[in-house]
Amino acid sequence: MALAFTSSTSIAFSSSSSSRTEQGAHVNSTKFQPSDVSHLVSPATFNLSRKRSAAVKALNAEPRRNHPIVPSAATTFAPDVVEKAVEVEDFEKLAKDLENASPLQIMDKALEKYGNDIAIAFSGAEDVALIEYAHLTGRPYRVFSLDTGRLNPETYKFFDTVEKHYNIRIEYMFPDSVEVQALVRTKGLFSFYEDGHQECCRVRKVRPLRRALKGLRAWITGQRKDQSPGTRSEVPVVQVDPVFEGLDGGSGSLVKWNPMANVAGNDVWTFLRTMDVPVNSLHSQGYVSIGCEPCTRAVLPGQHEREGRWWWEDAKAKECGLHKGNIKEETVNGNGNVNNANGNASDIFNGNDIVNLTRPGMENLVKMEDRKDAWIVVLYAPWCQFCQAMEASYVEFAEKLAGSGVKVGKFRADGDEKVFAQQELQLGSFPTILFFPKHSSRPIKYPSEKRDVDSLTAFVNALR
Repeated sequence: MALAFTSSTSIAFSSSSSSRTEQGAHVNSTKFQPSDVSHLVSPATFNLSRKRSAAVKALNAEPRRNHPIVPSAATTFAPDVVEKAVEVEDFEKLAKDLENASPLQIMDKALEKYGNDIAIAFSGAEDVALIEYAHLTGRPYRVFSLDTGRLNPETYKFFDTVEKHYNIRIEYMFPDSVEVQALVRTKGLFSFYEDGHQECCRVRKVRPLRRALKGLRAWITGQRKDQSPGTRSEVPVVQVDPVFEGLDGGSGSLVKWNPMANVAGNDVWTFLRTMDVPVNSLHSQGYVSIGCEPCTRAVLPGQHEREGRWWWEDAKAKECGLHKGNIKEETVNGNGNVNNANGNASDIFNGNDIVNLTRPGMENLVKMEDRKDAWIVVLYAPWCQFCQAMEASYVEFAEKLAGSGVKVGKFRADGDEKVFAQQELQLGSFPTILFFPKHSSRPIKYPSEKRDVDSLTAFVNALR
């Protein structure tokens, strides 16, 4: 059983133990590109040293902080700031002003503005780039992480590596032990495989995060628009947090910064390699998006990076609730089709060699016992990012099979068609791929999650 606890031991860190502090960082006003990182570390741009000079002050030394992240385990603290009236700021305008700014510029602005009242949320994945950006600004910064009690061993080792590399202390938040105990005793250790991950995530992640944020006025996340095109495509670089509350309490009391919102995943990795930043060893094993061990697995060719999370659930459920305010909602229109709240999703799998099947067409295909041709059909939803990720390979696959005696089709199985697809077509989640042999009425479900051209071709060749 995973045990969770909250430490109340007071710890202070002397500036003499620190060996990595930057001084006098200058932020270039031009747009930063990860491929242009060489100028970031030149002496002309940054005068960096390896010593931290900021004195450390325990958070609980300030009586007004009733809910600090971790009262004692501070990372690196900003100097004391004289209290002054809080100015009302137009964060929508600020987001527009910073829309074309580099992650480094956005990070520098956030740290400058909030000092010790802001912290980086670190998940143990490629968002280590946030810590590197903070390090490059030369400003003091704080880092916190949610230890759910069910992370991979590689992630715990990575936390230790990061602490030593940057000479910091990560402020760990733990779930309430009573809540975890009640959940596990009532529903078992793996209830999320049966009734969804939301309840477990609420206990192990969302509530600890809520407690952490009550000790801050702003937080920094690694959200990117391309991480989940169906739900995160409109993440701004800065916003008033629409879900969580900050130190002062109430709506609007917390600001959320997303410095990497506009950065593509491959550019993040270019930056990490160029700057020789340590990374989680799970990445070399095919993991891209990394969460808890029971709910995360490596992704395969043709899969979207989020498909390795909660793989037994529908594509729409690939969020844990930490960024609920940035998730675009979906509605069902009068025709029974799923629309995104921000506009209709464009159709996908469009190719000259792909047949668009209607409901009657699918019903006939299922009933036929002696078909003229074999068929392979993808059941999809155009808003599903995992369907979008395999579109190119499926179109190429259809071109390869042209004239081979196997027809390639697609069937949109969301909206009103979803119940039919679940009952008659073995739909579990999107995308589902079915092969209809020539002389069998029963379709065969593609069992693998490898959706590259070679894997799909091997599947067809093995059955026809």
